[in-house]
Amino acid sequence: MVRAGLSTERVVQAGAELADEVGFEQVTVSEVARRFDVKVASLYSHVKSSQDLKTRIALFALDELAGRASDALAGRAGKDALTAYADAYRDYAREHPGRAVAARMRLDPETAAASAGVRHAQMARAILRGYDLAEPDQTHAVRLLGSVFHGFVSLEAGGGFSHSAPDSEESWRRILDALDALLRNWPAGSAP
Repeated sequence: MVRAGLSTERVVQAGAELADEVGFEQVTVSEVARRFDVKVASLYSHVKSSQDLKTRIALFALDELAGRASDALAGRAGKDALTAYADAYRDYAREHPGRAVAARMRLDPETAAASAGVRHAQMARAILRGYDLAEPDQTHAVRLLGSVFHGFVSLEAGGGFSHSAPDSEESWRRILDALDALLRNWPAGSAP
């Protein structure tokens, strides 16, 4: 019998909260069951396994982050859009460190294609339209943005910038200025 009040959404939400508290890699069906004070078997009517739970948390995080990024981008273009998108990503990672890791989980192609990850790529490409980049440079630029945002946020979360000056906030702003300048002056492609 399913315990009253339990639903797949509540189980995934609890898993996402747990990921923020203890780390995404530590999330298991057993740990979530403890949160609800139920037997593990009670959750198997909502999720198939710990891997299924993690996939659902990843999809939840991608969707949640896409909503925030979309709201941040509304009505913005150029550097304002770039900065809003980057800040939304960084703020989300600071507020929800486990979910931010979950959002980077490798998904199978079919699941990825149906996820909010597609919205993230569309938003990045929308920002880049303001910089007038054609393919394949637009794809290179999307990868650059993702690499810079992910790299900075990961290093910052790990304390990589906490032992030296200047403050990481100053570095973040300078990096966004540099990205804007690079995107406005994207180098011409070389022939293969």
